[in-house]
Amino acid sequence: MFEALSDRFEGIFSRIRGRGRLSEDDVDEVLREIRLALLEADVNFAVVKNLVSRIRQRAIGDELSAALNPAQQVVKIVNEELTASLGGETMRVTYASKPPTVVLMAGLQGAGKTTTTAKLARWFKSQGRNPILVGADLQRPAAVEQLRTLAGQVDVPVYSEPTDPVTVAAGAIAQARELGRDVVIVDTAGRLAIDEEMMGQVRQISEAVTPDYTFLVVDAMTGQDAVTVAEAFHQTLELDGVILTKLDGDARGGAALSVKEVVGRPIAFASTGEKLEDFDQFHPDRLASRILGMGDMLTLIEKAEEAYEEEEAEQAAAKILEGTFTLDDFLEQMQQLKKMGPLTGLMGMLPGVPKEVRDAEIDDRQVARVEAMIRSMTPEERTTPTVIDGSRRARIATGSGTSPNQVSELVKQFSEMQKVMKRLGGMGSKKISRKGKKGKKGKKGGGRTTPKGGRTTPGKGSDQGSVPALGDLRLPDLSELGLDDGGNPQLPRLK
Repeated sequence: MFEALSDRFEGIFSRIRGRGRLSEDDVDEVLREIRLALLEADVNFAVVKNLVSRIRQRAIGDELSAALNPAQQVVKIVNEELTASLGGETMRVTYASKPPTVVLMAGLQGAGKTTTTAKLARWFKSQGRNPILVGADLQRPAAVEQLRTLAGQVDVPVYSEPTDPVTVAAGAIAQARELGRDVVIVDTAGRLAIDEEMMGQVRQISEAVTPDYTFLVVDAMTGQDAVTVAEAFHQTLELDGVILTKLDGDARGGAALSVKEVVGRPIAFASTGEKLEDFDQFHPDRLASRILGMGDMLTLIEKAEEAYEEEEAEQAAAKILEGTFTLDDFLEQMQQLKKMGPLTGLMGMLPGVPKEVRDAEIDDRQVARVEAMIRSMTPEERTTPTVIDGSRRARIATGSGTSPNQVSELVKQFSEMQKVMKRLGGMGSKKISRKGKKGKKGKKGGGRTTPKGGRTTPGKGSDQGSVPALGDLRLPDLSELGLDDGGNPQLPRLK
């Protein structure tokens, strides 16, 4: 959603990075560019005015003149003020001292409220809670059935009855206490536009259940209308937070940058995809970092921790160091990587990735083809790819729906990757060896012996650089991604 805005900021900052000093005119020029970039991203005019004013006040003062690198200081100031506009800190969810904690979901029809309700239930389960969903949308056909279907995917019960929304919501509280459920999430009805009937019904439900949290579900692709909707609901319900949906869309993203300052309520959660797991708390600092092209390593690490088992990762790292990493191990690592989400999304979280690679459309089917080729191999071929000759290549290609040339390229790239891994493993062992022999000189032209489990490498002509050991390896190296002759990403890169 923020690709265009990120590109604009990248262009703005690239022009000032080479300057030793920044005059007041230089700062004003940068601010004009930032103002235009934000307005083009459909950010509320008042928000843009306040944001630019705060940046200018800091950028032309002592804070900038005292900086060793004024250009970097400007980027830092923009990052901090953009974070403040987005909410400053991640909203902290607390729970009622006397369960259940009641959450009321409100919003217009089509914003993804029912799906978001199920996503929120999944999030509460991940926090060790036992939620129950309430189907209080009795007007939209099959709304309750949709909620039951989604709730079944996360193993959460649904309470509803064919009476009226207020009665259903009130009855759900008693049902939750009876079942020992400590979080109640009420899905209410929406409309295509704000009207008195809808607002009156939501107000009555709120009075009946006295929610601990009232969240407004807003479609991030609606732009300035999202802010108008948030203001109207806030006047009726006293919102506690906003949940943005469709943050993975291709709209300009102005709603995300506007809603906090205009409504005065934080963005609590964000939905970044259609799957129930594509949902998490909203982190203003991380989004600001991504908008400015600085990556989002914290989210990437969290995704890796969810997808990767520590013991399996350590075993893979050990095999890399020992030079025994096989195609079976590579296949397993690819499966773990897929759990983290689409590769295009992961690329946007990596800092320092070139714009051409970051913005390229990465087809996950390329990964599926590599998987198919590996699965079409025999155990011997996966362990020792060098045994694959012409007839074996033809058989593997037929079984995987690929060509013999693609199979040959896979084997070639994997062999090169193994060589690199062996060299890295050897250099990591040499570092350990040097620590063990600190103060001792090796014989000229002689060998260098590593601790048990390492390897012996030539002393003469060896790389004397300090290379860290790979014991902390958790992820396949995504920095080796390359482009083919047509400028498209070539995945996965095995070398």
